[in-house]
Amino acid sequence: MSRNFSEEVRQRLAAEAATIIDRYPRKRSALLPLLHLVQAEEGYVSQAGITFCAEQLDLTRTEVAAVVTFYTMYKREPGGEYHVGVCTNTLCAVMGGDEIFASLKEHLELDNTETTEDGKVSLEHVECNAACDFAPVVMVNWEFFDNQTPDSARELVDNLRSGADVRPTRGPEQLCTWRQASRLLAGFADDHATEGVQAGEPTLAGLRVARERGWSAPDAADTEATTDQGGTA
Repeated sequence: MSRNFSEEVRQRLAAEAATIIDRYPRKRSALLPLLHLVQAEEGYVSQAGITFCAEQLDLTRTEVAAVVTFYTMYKREPGGEYHVGVCTNTLCAVMGGDEIFASLKEHLELDNTETTEDGKVSLEHVECNAACDFAPVVMVNWEFFDNQTPDSARELVDNLRSGADVRPTRGPEQLCTWRQASRLLAGFADDHATEGVQAGEPTLAGLRVARERGWSAPDAADTEATTDQGGTA
């Protein structure tokens, strides 16, 4: 496997990498978005991607590889066009996440982190997506599909494989591919950030109750005083 991109690809990525690096006072701080950039190129972080990031940031390949292997959002092998992540953390699991994950493994004939033969769908269990009020949650390329059931999850992956129009339950009105999602995380916007429902009714319920009852967050000065007196903020 080559540890270098072609000259054409390298020059194109270098120009985009320079844009990313300029956002940070220390260039090595740009490593995470740079890894998303190279993942957007190939769908995973290859040896060529590791070499490229190391060269751009004056790091060793070992330093870059250590970050790649730490964060699960970076894939080390080619995967599907759509990464389907089933939350199996506590609340989602209790609400049916484990059942959904088991159902999809059987339906797709996959184990965790495997990809369908057509290259369309990768399946993995993921940890908390900070959407417990919509449990159980499935994410596709980091977009939310809330309040899922085994039946709805199977329909979802079937639609992804058939090329049907699939829209997240919240957020953008269209679902991007895995590579497009990686490019977004690298910091290149696609102008869909303000589309769709941004916060659903379960999330807003607490805010509504607080307003009805006149509740508000503690004043910052009061919080500091409590902390100074040995309390907890």
